[in-house]
Formats: sequence, structure tokens, C-alpha cells
Amino acid sequence: MTDKPPFGFGPSDRDDSDKGRDEGPDRSGADGPVDPFGFGNLPGMPPGGLPGLGGLPGMGGPGGFDVSQLGQMLTQLGQMLSQAQSSGDGPVNYDLAAQMATQQLAATSSSLTGAQRSAVSDAVKLAELWLDAATGFPAGATSTKAWSASEWVTASMPTWKRLVDPVARRMGSAWTDALPEEARAAAGPMMAMLGQMGGLAFGTQLGQGLATLAAEVLTSTDIGIPVGPDRVAALLPENVEKFTKDLDRPASEVLLFLAAREAAHQRLFAHVGWLKERLLRTVEEYAQGITIDTSKIEELARGIDPSNPAAIQEAMGSGMFEPETTPEQKAALARLETLLALIEGWVDAVVAEAIGERLPGAEALRETLRRRRASGGPAEQTFATVVGLELRPRRLRAAAELWRLLGEQRGAEGRDALWAHPDLIPSADDLDDPAAFVARDEVGDPIAELEKLADTEAAPDPEDDGKKDS
Repeated sequence: MTDKPPFGFGPSDRDDSDKGRDEGPDRSGADGPVDPFGFGNLPGMPPGGLPGLGGLPGMGGPGGFDVSQLGQMLTQLGQMLSQAQSSGDGPVNYDLAAQMATQQLAATSSSLTGAQRSAVSDAVKLAELWLDAATGFPAGATSTKAWSASEWVTASMPTWKRLVDPVARRMGSAWTDALPEEARAAAGPMMAMLGQMGGLAFGTQLGQGLATLAAEVLTSTDIGIPVGPDRVAALLPENVEKFTKDLDRPASEVLLFLAAREAAHQRLFAHVGWLKERLLRTVEEYAQGITIDTSKIEELARGIDPSNPAAIQEAMGSGMFEPETTPEQKAALARLETLLALIEGWVDAVVAEAIGERLPGAEALRETLRRRRASGGPAEQTFATVVGLELRPRRLRAAAELWRLLGEQRGAEGRDALWAHPDLIPSADDLDDPAAFVARDEVGDPIAELEKLADTEAAPDPEDDGKKDS
């Protein structure tokens, strides 16, 4: 789990050089927080926040309040509040997030060419042919897409709502629920306004995070979960080209290797019906465990003016609202990491078998992708900031070895049959000793195990029969 709370809750992580840039005649660093709600990050908003406000308490820079910009300021503020109201009562303004991400990406991305789209389509078709002999799962994708970074943002937004909503909703309600009743009553209408501003702030941070991710992800399954529509295999040619520049391999070879990984992911998620829902539900279980130390809330209620939004924002950035890690969260995170490791390990093993010696640089590419996923790059770090946890398969190598051994001993059909039911897949303890798991008799016939589970669930309870007889 990341030690940085989601959505910017918790202490600021700016270094001294950042602080130095904030201080000066136009920043009013000593008078109060600058741009407390992050307005300076919103589309169309100038750096430093609303024009003419400067450091808020001082109402402007050395020249004082700029009356000529008052109309512009009020217009922009009204537009933002109107947007917050029209975006619904959710914890995140997703319209703003999408707008920010696409605007940020517009300067660095371009429209894809027909040649790029054809190259992606051809690579996936060839990869599917190779995968047929390496897994019992048939092709899962019914269409192939080449996405620009902006298209990735649009296609992935429904999945991000599922991932972000539980954490954002819980973060947004945990501290207000913990407030003493008298504090909530004193805040009055400000609570609703702060909720709207929170949705804008969350949307701003999500938009920035998605822009960073969109500039790096290579496929629709690059973070371990298919973020696009079901059964759509998608690659991002521009990002693949940037990724290839750091490798000593031909671009066509890298594209084909990534296409094989994308197609393998799609096969697994298409034919293991419970898998994606289990991953998303585990994220929700993690979010449900978010709690706030109420003693800190009480301390805040005694020492802060609820009518002062700048003071509230300063407290929110001080670490006072930083969530505590509960045992339930640790358990959910452990389940998530194990499941991600099993997914990535299966893809790693299947793609290695499918490609074999067809690509001279396959082993080097395999190692590069292993390190990229297991260690976590900027994309994972961005996701950790946005959602509050890391989608990182820490035990990828052990999982890949386990699936490889299973394939050697039981063949592709026997190996893949373990995905038939969540109770059959290896556990975290099994990853400690993959060879021991493969050697166990009870995994020799997964279908028999399923039948045994079904018989156990269907068997009548003797105590119930006794109660009926009586």
C-alpha cells in the first residue's frame, strides 16, 4: 500500500525548492495558504488561483486588489460551482477529470495514422495465432483498437469510476461523519459547499493522474485490470514507440510482444467470468476499511473556525485527516496483490510459451516487462496517489514459475482449469513454494475439486434435518 493518502489528504510532500518558489512578494506565504482549493489547477484558471486574489487573505499582490478582474473572477467561480452542481452528487467530478486529462494530453499527443492502426491490428492477429497453442482459452477479444492517449482516457473512464468512487466516497465521508454533531451544525450550509469543492478537487487530481498514466500505458491491461470495454484488445502506438526507444530491439518485435500480452490478458478475463469483478470488489473492500482518528477530528473542532474554508483546507493538508490502516485493509490489499501476481504470472508464462523462439529478443522483453510491473513505475505511483493503493504484483516471478510448472506437468488445459473457480487458484502461501503446490495431489484434477465443492455446498445440514423432524 502506498504511504501517501489518496486525493492529496495528508501532509504536503513538496520539497524546499518548491516552497521557495511559493514565497515572494506575489505569494503572501506568511499570510495564509495560497490557492487553498487548488483552483489554479483547473482548466482555464491562471497559475496561482483566481485572478486578483493572490494570497487570499491579503486580497492581491503588492498593488492590492485588482478591481478590473473582479468580473472575470466571479464568472469563473460561478462556472466552477455550476459545473460541480451539474456533475451530480458523486464524490468526484469525472467530467472535470476527463476534461483536464484530455486538455493536458492535447499538447503532447497527435492523431494516429492508418499505418499505426494497421500495425496494431496485424500484431494482435499474429499473436492470437501463437497463443492458440499455448492456452486452452480461445481468443477473448472480439475487436482490436489502436488508441491515442486521449482515447484511452475516454475508453477507460467507466472503469476508473468503479475504482475511484469507493475510495473517494469513503474519504469524503469519513472525516465529516467523525465530526461532533455540534461541529456539523456550526458548519451548516458550508458542508454542502465543501462537498462540491471536494468533488472539483478530486476531479482535478484524478484528471492530472490520468493524464500521466495515459502518457505511459502501453495496452488496455497495463495496470493489471482491463480498463477499456470488455473484449477489446487495445494498444497505444505512440506510447509503444516511446517505450521502444529505450530498448535495443526492433519496433515491430516490441509491438508484437506487447500484442501477445494484451491478447493473453483478454483471453483470461473473457473466459474467467469472476475475475474482473473480484478485483474491483477487493478495491471496494479496501475502501470500506478507511477510517479517521476521531480524536484528531475533535481536536480540529475545538481549534478551527468552521466558517473559514482556508483554515479547513490547511487542516486537511496537515495530516489530520490521514486515514489509518486497518487489519481489514491489510487483508484486502494482500488478496489484491496475490490475485494480480497470479494474473501477471499466468500471462508471463503463457506468452513465453506462445512466442518461444519466434522473437529473438523475447526473453529480454519479458524481463523488462517483469521489472516494469513488479517494481512499479511512475504509472503505478500515480495510481497510488489517486486511489490510495498500488496495483502491483509483487510476487510476479513466483507466480510465473508456478504456472510454468503446472503447464509442464498438466498441460495447458490442466493448468488453465484452475481458473474455473476462485477456490482452486493458488494462495499467497502457495507462492512461497510453487513446486510444492504443483506436487499436491488435490490439484491434480480441478474438475473433481469443483464437483467436491458443489457436493459440499449441496449437502443438507444434519442439524437442519433434525430440526425439521422435531
